[in-house]
Amino acid sequence: MSSFDVVIIGSGPGGYVSAIRCAQLGFKTAIVEKYNSLGGTCLNVGCIPSKALLSSSHHYAEIAHFADHGIEVSGDVKINLEKMIARKQAVVDQTVGGINYLMDKNKITVFNGLGSFVDATHIAIAKADGTSETIEAKYTVIATGSKPSSLPFIKIDKERIITSTEALALKEVPKHLVIIGGGVIGIELGQVYLRLGAQVSVVEFMDRIIPGMDGALSKELTKVLKKQGMKFYVSHKVKSVERNGDAVVVQAENAKGETITLEGDYSLVSVGRRPYTDGLNADKAGVKISDRGQVEVNDHLQTNVPNIYAIGDVVRGAMLAHKAEEEGVMVAEILAGQKPHIDYNLIPGVVYTWPEVAAVGQTEEQLKAAGIAYKSGSFPFKALGRARASADLDGFVKILADEKTDEVLGVHMIGARTADLIAEAVTAMEFKASAEDISRMSHAHPTFAEAVKEAALAATENRALHV
Repeated sequence: MSSFDVVIIGSGPGGYVSAIRCAQLGFKTAIVEKYNSLGGTCLNVGCIPSKALLSSSHHYAEIAHFADHGIEVSGDVKINLEKMIARKQAVVDQTVGGINYLMDKNKITVFNGLGSFVDATHIAIAKADGTSETIEAKYTVIATGSKPSSLPFIKIDKERIITSTEALALKEVPKHLVIIGGGVIGIELGQVYLRLGAQVSVVEFMDRIIPGMDGALSKELTKVLKKQGMKFYVSHKVKSVERNGDAVVVQAENAKGETITLEGDYSLVSVGRRPYTDGLNADKAGVKISDRGQVEVNDHLQTNVPNIYAIGDVVRGAMLAHKAEEEGVMVAEILAGQKPHIDYNLIPGVVYTWPEVAAVGQTEEQLKAAGIAYKSGSFPFKALGRARASADLDGFVKILADEKTDEVLGVHMIGARTADLIAEAVTAMEFKASAEDISRMSHAHPTFAEAVKEAALAATENRALHV
Protein backbone atom coordinates (compact mmCIF):
# COMPACT_ATOMS: atom_id res chain seq x y z
CA MET A 1 0.00 0.00 0.00
CA SER A 2 1.34 3.42 -0.99
CA SER A 3 1.67 5.89 1.88
CA PHE A 4 1.83 9.69 1.69
CA ASP A 5 2.28 12.62 4.02
CA VAL A 6 -0.54 14.55 2.34
CA VAL A 7 -3.28 13.38 -0.01
CA ILE A 8 -5.49 15.97 -1.71
CA ILE A 9 -8.86 14.79 -3.04
CA GLY A 10 -9.74 17.00 -6.00
CA SER A 11 -7.47 18.74 -8.50
CA GLY A 12 -9.20 22.10 -9.01
CA PRO A 13 -7.33 25.37 -8.32
CA GLY A 14 -7.47 24.77 -4.58
CA GLY A 15 -6.41 21.15 -4.80
CA TYR A 16 -3.56 21.37 -7.28
CA VAL A 17 -2.14 24.56 -5.72
CA SER A 18 -2.27 22.94 -2.29
CA ALA A 19 -0.46 19.91 -3.69
CA ILE A 20 2.28 22.10 -5.18
CA ARG A 21 2.78 24.01 -1.94
CA CYS A 22 2.86 20.77 0.07
CA ALA A 23 5.52 19.39 -2.25
CA GLN A 24 7.52 22.62 -2.00
CA LEU A 25 7.48 22.24 1.78
CA GLY A 26 8.91 18.74 1.57
CA PHE A 27 5.80 16.59 2.02
CA LYS A 28 5.38 13.40 0.04
CA THR A 29 2.22 14.39 -1.78
CA ALA A 30 -0.50 12.75 -3.86
CA ILE A 31 -3.57 14.10 -5.59
CA VAL A 32 -6.70 12.09 -6.38
CA GLU A 33 -8.89 13.25 -9.27
CA LYS A 34 -12.18 11.67 -10.29
CA TYR A 35 -11.82 12.64 -13.95
CA ASN A 36 -9.00 12.00 -16.42
CA SER A 37 -8.38 15.74 -16.74
CA LEU A 38 -6.78 17.75 -13.94
CA GLY A 39 -7.91 21.27 -13.07
CA GLY A 40 -11.42 20.73 -11.79
CA THR A 41 -14.43 22.81 -12.80
CA CYS A 42 -12.44 26.03 -13.19
CA LEU A 43 -10.02 24.85 -15.84
CA ASN A 44 -12.28 22.41 -17.65
CA VAL A 45 -15.84 23.77 -17.58
CA GLY A 46 -15.64 27.07 -15.70
CA CYS A 47 -13.25 30.00 -15.42
CA ILE A 48 -10.91 29.24 -18.31
CA PRO A 49 -13.32 28.11 -21.07
CA SER A 50 -15.84 30.85 -20.26
CA LYS A 51 -13.13 33.50 -20.51
CA ALA A 52 -11.99 32.03 -23.83
CA LEU A 53 -15.52 32.38 -25.22
CA LEU A 54 -15.90 35.84 -23.71
CA SER A 55 -12.68 36.86 -25.44
CA SER A 56 -13.68 35.42 -28.82
CA SER A 57 -17.16 36.94 -28.71
CA HIS A 58 -15.68 40.28 -27.62
CA HIS A 59 -13.50 40.36 -30.74
CA TYR A 60 -16.59 39.75 -32.86
CA ALA A 61 -18.57 42.49 -31.11
CA GLU A 62 -15.71 44.95 -31.57
CA ILE A 63 -15.87 44.61 -35.36
CA ALA A 64 -19.09 46.63 -35.36
CA HIS A 65 -17.09 49.62 -34.08
CA PHE A 66 -14.07 49.30 -36.37
CA ALA A 67 -15.40 52.01 -38.68
CA ASP A 68 -15.21 54.51 -35.81
CA HIS A 69 -11.46 53.87 -35.76
CA GLY A 70 -11.08 54.30 -39.50
CA ILE A 71 -10.91 50.57 -40.18
CA GLU A 72 -13.11 49.46 -43.04
CA VAL A 73 -14.07 45.79 -43.21
CA SER A 74 -15.48 44.63 -46.52
CA GLY A 75 -17.62 41.53 -47.06
CA ASP A 76 -19.67 39.57 -44.59
CA VAL A 77 -18.22 38.84 -41.18
CA LYS A 78 -19.41 35.40 -40.12
CA ILE A 79 -19.33 33.40 -36.92
CA ASN A 80 -17.87 29.91 -37.05
CA LEU A 81 -19.15 28.66 -33.71
CA GLU A 82 -17.59 25.24 -34.18
CA LYS A 83 -14.16 26.81 -34.59
CA MET A 84 -14.77 29.16 -31.65
CA ILE A 85 -15.65 26.21 -29.42
CA ALA A 86 -12.62 24.31 -30.72
CA ARG A 87 -10.35 27.23 -29.81
CA LYS A 88 -11.90 27.29 -26.36
CA GLN A 89 -11.11 23.61 -25.97
CA ALA A 90 -7.54 24.14 -27.16
CA VAL A 91 -7.08 26.78 -24.45
CA VAL A 92 -8.45 24.34 -21.88
CA ASP A 93 -6.21 21.52 -23.10
CA GLN A 94 -3.12 23.71 -22.99
CA THR A 95 -3.93 24.91 -19.49
CA VAL A 96 -4.62 21.38 -18.21
CA GLY A 97 -1.38 20.26 -19.81
CA GLY A 98 0.36 22.91 -17.74
CA ILE A 99 -1.05 21.38 -14.56
CA ASN A 100 0.20 17.94 -15.58
CA TYR A 101 3.65 19.47 -16.06
CA LEU A 102 3.52 21.06 -12.61
CA MET A 103 2.58 17.75 -11.02
CA ASP A 104 5.57 16.07 -12.65
CA LYS A 105 7.91 18.95 -11.83
CA ASN A 106 6.99 18.83 -8.15
CA LYS A 107 7.05 15.00 -7.99
CA ILE A 108 3.39 14.78 -7.01
CA THR A 109 1.76 11.39 -7.53
CA VAL A 110 -1.51 11.62 -9.45
CA PHE A 111 -4.27 9.02 -9.07
CA ASN A 112 -7.21 9.12 -11.47
CA GLY A 113 -10.39 7.74 -9.93
CA LEU A 114 -13.09 8.47 -7.39
CA GLY A 115 -11.48 8.97 -4.00
CA SER A 116 -13.49 7.95 -0.95
CA PHE A 117 -12.64 7.50 2.70
CA VAL A 118 -12.22 4.02 4.12
CA ASP A 119 -11.38 5.59 7.49
CA ALA A 120 -9.58 8.72 8.67
CA THR A 121 -6.20 7.63 7.26
CA HIS A 122 -7.07 5.46 4.27
CA ILE A 123 -8.53 6.46 0.91
CA ALA A 124 -9.94 4.05 -1.65
CA ILE A 125 -9.61 5.02 -5.32
CA ALA A 126 -12.19 3.52 -7.69
CA LYS A 127 -10.77 3.69 -11.22
CA ALA A 128 -12.59 3.94 -14.54
CA ASP A 129 -11.45 0.46 -15.58
CA GLY A 130 -13.24 -1.10 -12.62
CA THR A 131 -10.15 -1.68 -10.50
CA SER A 132 -9.49 -0.02 -7.18
CA GLU A 133 -6.55 0.90 -5.00
CA THR A 134 -6.22 2.00 -1.39
CA ILE A 135 -3.62 4.50 -0.21
CA GLU A 136 -2.65 5.74 3.23
CA ALA A 137 -2.53 9.43 4.18
CA LYS A 138 -1.11 11.06 7.29
CA TYR A 139 -3.08 14.17 6.34
CA THR A 140 -5.93 14.56 3.84
CA VAL A 141 -7.21 17.74 2.21
CA ILE A 142 -10.76 17.62 0.82
CA ALA A 143 -10.91 19.83 -2.28
CA THR A 144 -13.85 18.31 -4.14
CA GLY A 145 -15.36 21.61 -5.24
CA SER A 146 -18.92 22.25 -6.35
CA LYS A 147 -21.51 21.42 -9.00
CA PRO A 148 -24.25 23.55 -10.60
CA SER A 149 -27.41 23.84 -8.52
CA SER A 150 -30.94 23.65 -9.88
CA LEU A 151 -34.50 24.11 -8.70
CA PRO A 152 -36.47 21.04 -7.56
CA PHE A 153 -39.07 21.26 -10.34
CA ILE A 154 -36.61 21.76 -13.20
CA LYS A 155 -35.51 18.74 -15.20
CA ILE A 156 -32.15 19.53 -16.76
CA ASP A 157 -31.88 17.46 -19.93
CA LYS A 158 -28.48 18.90 -20.98
CA GLU A 159 -29.89 19.49 -24.47
CA ARG A 160 -32.32 22.41 -24.30
CA ILE A 161 -32.52 22.92 -20.53
CA ILE A 162 -28.86 23.25 -19.69
CA THR A 163 -26.27 24.21 -17.10
CA SER A 164 -23.13 26.27 -17.62
CA THR A 165 -21.25 23.11 -18.60
CA GLU A 166 -23.43 22.53 -21.69
CA ALA A 167 -23.55 26.28 -22.46
CA LEU A 168 -19.80 26.16 -23.06
CA ALA A 169 -20.16 23.66 -25.91
CA LEU A 170 -23.34 24.50 -27.85
CA LYS A 171 -23.41 23.52 -31.51
CA GLU A 172 -25.50 26.54 -32.50
CA VAL A 173 -26.14 30.08 -31.38
CA PRO A 174 -29.50 30.13 -29.61
CA LYS A 175 -32.28 32.19 -31.14
CA HIS A 176 -33.57 33.03 -27.67
CA LEU A 177 -31.63 32.05 -24.57
CA VAL A 178 -33.65 32.32 -21.36
CA ILE A 179 -31.33 32.48 -18.37
CA ILE A 180 -32.63 31.59 -14.93
CA GLY A 181 -30.44 33.46 -12.46
CA GLY A 182 -28.75 36.84 -12.78
CA GLY A 183 -25.52 35.98 -11.00
CA VAL A 184 -21.99 36.04 -12.38
CA ILE A 185 -22.11 32.83 -14.43
CA GLY A 186 -25.46 33.54 -16.07
CA ILE A 187 -24.56 37.12 -16.96
CA GLU A 188 -21.16 36.19 -18.42
CA LEU A 189 -22.51 33.40 -20.62
CA GLY A 190 -25.49 35.55 -21.51
CA GLN A 191 -23.18 38.22 -22.90
CA VAL A 192 -21.28 35.62 -24.94
CA TYR A 193 -24.39 34.56 -26.82
CA LEU A 194 -25.86 38.07 -26.92
CA ARG A 195 -22.77 39.18 -28.86
CA LEU A 196 -23.13 36.24 -31.23
CA GLY A 197 -26.68 37.22 -32.13
CA ALA A 198 -28.97 35.54 -29.62
CA GLN A 199 -31.85 37.22 -27.90
CA VAL A 200 -31.09 36.91 -24.19
CA SER A 201 -33.59 37.21 -21.34
CA VAL A 202 -32.56 36.99 -17.68
CA VAL A 203 -35.00 36.04 -14.93
CA GLU A 204 -33.72 36.87 -11.44
CA PHE A 205 -35.44 36.24 -8.10
CA MET A 206 -33.74 39.16 -6.34
CA ASP A 207 -34.46 42.80 -7.19
CA ARG A 208 -31.23 43.20 -9.17
CA ILE A 209 -28.56 41.24 -11.01
CA ILE A 210 -25.21 40.35 -9.39
CA PRO A 211 -27.02 40.82 -6.06
CA GLY A 212 -23.99 40.03 -3.92
CA MET A 213 -22.09 43.06 -5.19
CA ASP A 214 -22.49 46.78 -4.49
CA GLY A 215 -25.82 48.12 -5.72
CA ALA A 216 -24.17 50.80 -7.83
CA LEU A 217 -22.30 48.15 -9.82
CA SER A 218 -25.51 46.22 -10.42
CA LYS A 219 -27.31 49.35 -11.60
CA GLU A 220 -24.55 50.31 -14.03
CA LEU A 221 -24.10 46.80 -15.44
CA THR A 222 -27.84 46.50 -15.97
CA LYS A 223 -27.86 49.81 -17.84
CA VAL A 224 -24.98 48.80 -20.08
CA LEU A 225 -26.31 45.32 -20.86
CA LYS A 226 -29.77 46.70 -21.61
CA LYS A 227 -28.12 49.06 -24.07
CA GLN A 228 -26.49 46.02 -25.66
CA GLY A 229 -29.89 44.34 -25.97
CA MET A 230 -30.17 42.02 -22.97
CA LYS A 231 -33.58 41.89 -21.28
CA PHE A 232 -34.11 41.57 -17.53
CA TYR A 233 -36.96 40.34 -15.37
CA VAL A 234 -35.85 40.99 -11.80
CA SER A 235 -37.95 40.27 -8.71
CA HIS A 236 -39.43 37.30 -10.55
CA LYS A 237 -39.76 33.81 -9.12
CA VAL A 238 -39.58 31.00 -11.67
CA LYS A 239 -42.61 28.73 -11.35
CA SER A 240 -42.07 26.25 -14.17
CA VAL A 241 -39.66 25.29 -16.94
CA GLU A 242 -41.04 22.96 -19.58
CA ARG A 243 -39.58 21.62 -22.81
CA ASN A 244 -41.80 21.18 -25.85
CA GLY A 245 -39.74 19.78 -28.71
CA ASP A 246 -37.07 22.36 -29.51
CA ALA A 247 -38.82 25.02 -27.43
CA VAL A 248 -38.44 25.76 -23.72
CA VAL A 249 -41.20 27.64 -21.93
CA VAL A 250 -40.36 29.47 -18.69
CA GLN A 251 -43.06 30.90 -16.48
CA ALA A 252 -42.23 33.32 -13.67
CA GLU A 253 -44.22 35.36 -11.20
CA ASN A 254 -43.51 38.83 -9.81
CA ALA A 255 -44.26 40.14 -6.33
CA LYS A 256 -47.75 41.20 -7.40
CA GLY A 257 -48.60 37.66 -8.48
CA GLU A 258 -48.47 38.56 -12.17
CA THR A 259 -47.13 35.82 -14.44
CA ILE A 260 -44.86 36.22 -17.44
CA THR A 261 -44.17 33.54 -20.05
CA LEU A 262 -40.89 33.40 -21.95
CA GLU A 263 -40.34 30.96 -24.79
CA GLY A 264 -36.85 30.24 -26.03
CA ASP A 265 -34.99 27.46 -27.76
CA TYR A 266 -32.57 27.09 -24.84
CA SER A 267 -32.81 27.78 -21.12
CA LEU A 268 -29.67 28.12 -19.02
CA VAL A 269 -30.25 27.25 -15.36
CA SER A 270 -27.74 29.34 -13.43
CA VAL A 271 -29.00 29.55 -9.86
CA GLY A 272 -25.70 28.99 -8.09
CA ARG A 273 -23.57 26.02 -7.17
CA ARG A 274 -23.62 23.42 -4.40
CA PRO A 275 -20.74 21.81 -2.50
CA TYR A 276 -19.84 18.45 -4.02
CA THR A 277 -19.17 15.55 -1.68
CA ASP A 278 -20.95 12.77 -3.59
CA GLY A 279 -19.11 9.47 -3.18
CA LEU A 280 -16.62 10.90 -0.69
CA ASN A 281 -17.94 8.74 2.16
CA ALA A 282 -16.98 11.45 4.63
CA ASP A 283 -18.97 9.68 7.33
CA LYS A 284 -16.55 6.74 7.29
CA ALA A 285 -13.79 9.12 8.34
CA GLY A 286 -16.09 10.82 10.86
CA VAL A 287 -16.05 14.14 9.00
CA LYS A 288 -19.07 16.37 9.68
CA ILE A 289 -21.11 17.75 6.77
CA SER A 290 -23.45 20.69 7.45
CA ASP A 291 -27.11 20.89 6.51
CA ARG A 292 -26.03 22.98 3.51
CA GLY A 293 -23.77 20.19 2.30
CA GLN A 294 -20.56 21.97 3.27
CA VAL A 295 -17.67 20.26 5.02
CA GLU A 296 -17.50 21.89 8.44
CA VAL A 297 -14.11 23.45 9.27
CA ASN A 298 -12.60 25.73 11.91
CA ASP A 299 -10.62 28.92 11.27
CA HIS A 300 -7.62 26.78 10.27
CA LEU A 301 -9.71 24.86 7.69
CA GLN A 302 -9.43 21.78 9.87
CA THR A 303 -12.44 19.45 10.10
CA ASN A 304 -13.60 17.81 13.31
CA VAL A 305 -11.16 15.01 12.46
CA PRO A 306 -7.72 16.49 13.32
CA ASN A 307 -5.76 15.09 10.36
CA ILE A 308 -8.36 16.04 7.72
CA TYR A 309 -8.74 19.52 6.24
CA ALA A 310 -11.04 20.99 3.60
CA ILE A 311 -10.78 23.96 1.23
CA GLY A 312 -12.50 25.78 -1.61
CA ASP A 313 -16.09 25.52 -2.77
CA VAL A 314 -16.78 22.57 -0.48
CA VAL A 315 -16.40 24.75 2.65
CA ARG A 316 -18.04 28.00 3.73
CA GLY A 317 -17.39 31.28 1.94
CA ALA A 318 -17.38 32.59 -1.60
CA MET A 319 -17.00 30.00 -4.35
CA LEU A 320 -13.98 31.56 -6.06
CA ALA A 321 -10.96 29.84 -7.58
CA HIS A 322 -8.51 32.30 -6.05
CA LYS A 323 -10.09 31.88 -2.61
CA ALA A 324 -9.56 28.11 -2.95
CA GLU A 325 -5.93 28.66 -3.96
CA GLU A 326 -5.23 30.81 -0.91
CA GLU A 327 -6.84 28.18 1.31
CA GLY A 328 -4.81 25.42 -0.31
CA VAL A 329 -1.58 27.25 0.43
CA MET A 330 -2.75 28.05 3.95
CA VAL A 331 -3.39 24.40 4.81
CA ALA A 332 -0.02 23.31 3.40
CA GLU A 333 1.78 25.92 5.49
CA ILE A 334 -0.18 25.05 8.64
CA LEU A 335 0.87 21.42 8.21
CA ALA A 336 4.46 22.62 7.96
CA GLY A 337 4.17 24.44 11.28
CA GLN A 338 3.89 27.92 9.82
CA LYS A 339 1.26 30.50 10.81
CA PRO A 340 -0.41 31.74 7.61
CA HIS A 341 -3.52 33.91 7.58
CA ILE A 342 -6.26 34.77 5.09
CA ASP A 343 -8.23 38.00 5.29
CA TYR A 344 -11.45 36.95 3.59
CA ASN A 345 -12.57 40.58 3.39
CA LEU A 346 -9.73 41.18 0.93
CA ILE A 347 -10.57 38.45 -1.56
CA PRO A 348 -11.80 40.27 -4.69
CA GLY A 349 -14.76 39.31 -6.82
CA VAL A 350 -14.88 39.80 -10.59
CA VAL A 351 -17.48 39.58 -13.35
CA TYR A 352 -15.76 39.15 -16.73
CA THR A 353 -18.35 40.86 -18.87
CA TRP A 354 -17.42 43.93 -20.87
CA PRO A 355 -17.32 46.27 -19.11
CA GLU A 356 -15.71 44.18 -16.41
CA VAL A 357 -16.95 44.40 -12.83
CA ALA A 358 -14.65 44.02 -9.83
CA ALA A 359 -14.88 44.66 -6.12
CA VAL A 360 -13.12 44.10 -2.82
CA GLY A 361 -14.08 44.87 0.76
CA GLN A 362 -17.40 46.17 2.05
CA THR A 363 -20.31 47.38 -0.06
CA GLU A 364 -22.31 50.48 0.79
CA GLU A 365 -25.20 48.25 1.76
CA GLN A 366 -23.01 46.33 4.22
CA LEU A 367 -21.57 49.48 5.77
CA LYS A 368 -25.04 50.95 6.25
CA ALA A 369 -26.33 47.74 7.81
CA ALA A 370 -23.36 47.67 10.21
CA GLY A 371 -23.85 51.32 11.15
CA ILE A 372 -20.33 52.28 10.04
CA ALA A 373 -19.88 55.94 9.14
CA TYR A 374 -18.18 56.24 5.77
CA LYS A 375 -17.49 58.60 2.90
CA SER A 376 -17.68 57.79 -0.77
CA GLY A 377 -15.79 59.01 -3.80
CA SER A 378 -16.51 58.05 -7.42
CA PHE A 379 -14.93 58.82 -10.76
CA PRO A 380 -16.38 58.00 -14.20
CA PHE A 381 -14.22 56.34 -16.85
CA LYS A 382 -15.65 58.68 -19.51
CA ALA A 383 -13.61 61.48 -17.94
CA LEU A 384 -10.31 59.66 -18.63
CA GLY A 385 -8.21 60.36 -21.69
CA ARG A 386 -7.25 56.68 -21.97
CA ALA A 387 -10.90 55.63 -21.92
CA ARG A 388 -11.78 58.13 -24.65
CA ALA A 389 -8.84 56.98 -26.75
CA SER A 390 -10.05 53.38 -26.69
CA ALA A 391 -13.78 54.24 -26.66
CA ASP A 392 -14.31 52.35 -23.37
CA LEU A 393 -16.42 55.00 -21.68
CA ASP A 394 -18.81 52.98 -19.52
CA GLY A 395 -18.41 52.62 -15.79
CA PHE A 396 -16.71 54.15 -12.78
CA VAL A 397 -14.51 53.50 -9.77
CA LYS A 398 -15.99 54.01 -6.30
CA ILE A 399 -13.96 54.09 -3.10
CA LEU A 400 -15.53 53.84 0.34
CA ALA A 401 -13.44 55.07 3.26
CA ASP A 402 -13.96 55.32 7.00
CA GLU A 403 -15.34 58.75 7.82
CA LYS A 404 -12.96 59.30 10.74
CA THR A 405 -9.76 57.42 9.87
CA ASP A 406 -9.96 57.61 6.05
CA GLU A 407 -8.99 53.92 5.86
CA VAL A 408 -10.30 52.33 2.64
CA LEU A 409 -13.14 49.95 3.47
CA GLY A 410 -14.26 48.93 -0.01
CA VAL A 411 -13.48 49.53 -3.67
CA HIS A 412 -16.03 48.89 -6.41
CA MET A 413 -15.30 49.17 -10.13
CA ILE A 414 -17.06 48.67 -13.42
CA GLY A 415 -15.25 49.46 -16.65
CA ALA A 416 -12.43 48.42 -18.92
CA ARG A 417 -9.69 46.30 -17.32
CA THR A 418 -11.15 46.48 -13.82
CA ALA A 419 -10.45 42.76 -13.36
CA ASP A 420 -6.78 43.77 -13.31
CA LEU A 421 -7.19 47.16 -11.64
CA ILE A 422 -8.79 45.62 -8.56
CA ALA A 423 -5.39 44.24 -7.52
CA GLU A 424 -4.29 47.80 -6.74
CA ALA A 425 -7.20 48.13 -4.33
CA VAL A 426 -6.44 44.78 -2.70
CA THR A 427 -2.81 45.81 -2.20
CA ALA A 428 -3.78 49.16 -0.73
CA MET A 429 -6.28 47.61 1.67
CA GLU A 430 -3.84 44.87 2.70
CA PHE A 431 -1.55 47.63 3.97
CA LYS A 432 -4.43 49.58 5.59
CA ALA A 433 -4.09 52.46 3.15
CA SER A 434 -6.21 55.55 3.47
CA ALA A 435 -7.97 57.17 0.53
CA GLU A 436 -5.45 59.98 0.80
CA ASP A 437 -2.56 57.50 0.54
CA ILE A 438 -3.91 56.29 -2.82
CA SER A 439 -4.63 59.84 -3.97
CA ARG A 440 -1.00 60.84 -3.43
CA MET A 441 0.42 57.91 -5.43
CA SER A 442 1.54 58.74 -8.96
CA HIS A 443 -0.43 56.89 -11.62
CA ALA A 444 0.87 56.75 -15.18
CA HIS A 445 -0.94 58.90 -17.72
CA PRO A 446 -2.91 58.03 -19.74
CA THR A 447 -4.15 54.83 -18.08
CA PHE A 448 -7.37 53.35 -16.77
CA ALA A 449 -5.68 53.19 -13.35
CA GLU A 450 -5.95 56.95 -13.06
CA ALA A 451 -9.63 56.42 -12.25
CA VAL A 452 -8.54 54.79 -8.98
CA LYS A 453 -6.48 57.83 -8.02
CA GLU A 454 -9.30 60.19 -8.99
CA ALA A 455 -11.86 58.20 -6.98
CA ALA A 456 -9.52 58.39 -3.99
CA LEU A 457 -9.27 62.15 -4.47
CA ALA A 458 -13.06 62.30 -4.62
CA ALA A 459 -13.26 60.43 -1.33
CA THR A 460 -10.67 62.81 0.15
CA GLU A 461 -12.44 66.14 0.56
CA ASN A 462 -14.24 65.66 -2.77
CA ARG A 463 -11.31 66.96 -4.79
CA ALA A 464 -11.14 64.89 -7.95
CA LEU A 465 -9.21 66.80 -10.58
CA HIS A 466 -10.80 65.84 -13.90
CA VAL A 467 -14.54 66.18 -13.25
